[in-house]
Amino acid sequence: MKNKFLELEKSLNVSFNNKDLLIQAFCHRSYINENPDFYLGHNERLEFLGDAVLELVTTDYLFNKYPDKPEGEMTGWRASLVNSNILSDTAREMDFEKFLLLSSGEAKENGKARKYILADTFEAFIGALYLDSGYESARKLIEEKLIKEKLPEIIEKKLYKDPKSLLQEKSQEILSVTPTYSVIEETGPDHQKKFIVGVYFNEDLIAQGEGSSKHEAELKSAEEALKVKSWD
Repeated sequence: MKNKFLELEKSLNVSFNNKDLLIQAFCHRSYINENPDFYLGHNERLEFLGDAVLELVTTDYLFNKYPDKPEGEMTGWRASLVNSNILSDTAREMDFEKFLLLSSGEAKENGKARKYILADTFEAFIGALYLDSGYESARKLIEEKLIKEKLPEIIEKKLYKDPKSLLQEKSQEILSVTPTYSVIEETGPDHQKKFIVGVYFNEDLIAQGEGSSKHEAELKSAEEALKVKSWD
């Protein structure tokens, strides 16, 4: 197994002194449940540590790189950089998916569940790198693979604003209209609700979105409205 991870080290230009730390970063709880005799634990403690390192490195970079920006704006940038979508995309770009240690059932799953696993694994990897090689090694990788790759697009496309905020800003600026939201359909039992929400400009339905909560459905409908209006 250690030989398999040499490929990852080579591609990322890192070298772990303790290879077990690297392997453990990719070890999902489901794998341990299915393989209770495996010699390592799952990656959740490393994820906890990596989350803190990631936030510190990102904050440090923004604070020093943008001395004239207010903390509110930098907070939005940081939140966008460390959210699960960006982290999972970054993990995929780094080929993390082929190194995941998952149960046979979890390995067949995709979609949202896999996205969160990849994001968590990225944080665990950062935690492992920090423990093995120190802050500077973690900082260098985070800046090269995450911040410098993702931040320009986040700023340019205003991805640090959630879709509802961006839609409201654009609709007021261009049309002098404030979007409103209304539930079109609600289905399922209380523990497994599904909502379809419409976003309207005055009386006109612009787009719809579906989610497991009203808030999620509103965000999805705002995303769709931005696409419909070519404001995305």
